Amino acid sequence: MATRSRRPERRQEPLSRERIVEAAVELLDSVGERGLTFRALAERLSTGPGAIYWHITGKAELLTAATDAVVAAVTAGTADPADSPQDAIRAVALGLFDATEAHPWLAAQLATQLSRSPWGTVAPRIFESLGRQVRAMGVPEADWFTASSALMHYILGAAGQNAANSASAGPSRRGDVDRDEFLDTVSTAWEGLDPEEYPFTRAVADQVRGHDDREQFLSGITLVLAGITALHRPGR
Repeated sequence: MATRSRRPERRQEPLSRERIVEAAVELLDSVGERGLTFRALAERLSTGPGAIYWHITGKAELLTAATDAVVAAVTAGTADPADSPQDAIRAVALGLFDATEAHPWLAAQLATQLSRSPWGTVAPRIFESLGRQVRAMGVPEADWFTASSALMHYILGAAGQNAANSASAGPSRRGDVDRDEFLDTVSTAWEGLDPEEYPFTRAVADQVRGHDDREQFLSGITLVLAGITALHRPGR
């Protein structure tokens, strides 16, 4: 009697914390924080919610892990020993700027992590990547915290505001037409302000039209670095 050949069992990649976090980032990118549920995550991973709870205790931990994963990829991928400290800071800054563009949920989560749990992994990871370069610039130790904090606050604040502007510009998120219309609306509104009460804002209103967000962001980094260099020279 002929025996039936058994079908080879399909091997599935074992569920790990890394796989769960990666899937969570993908879900956050596509459906946002409200759409990130353990049920949706289980369906994406073809498993049960119980298997996820073995690795992640709840949504708060999941959001923290997803945020940290994105930040870790940015800070790890921007290091170049040949860069000057200033260029290394610019690389980290641009990496975070681009990450908030690529992940619409990230800016809000960064603000949450830094304000509610600065002892977690996210804040120290960013602070370390900037602080090492501040130290390499020759800033006196007594000024390390102030200088690094100024950089981090500018980077995350400006990147977060840019992400918010992108979301407001239209459904295409950074589409040229939507962005131009958005900036033109801002410029026109500023030009219509009371000339006696807002003379400066009216004077720069036209500069809002067509400006490059990345160039403006980097110009701000240059200003902060120039201030750190001028105010915190060794021996000052």
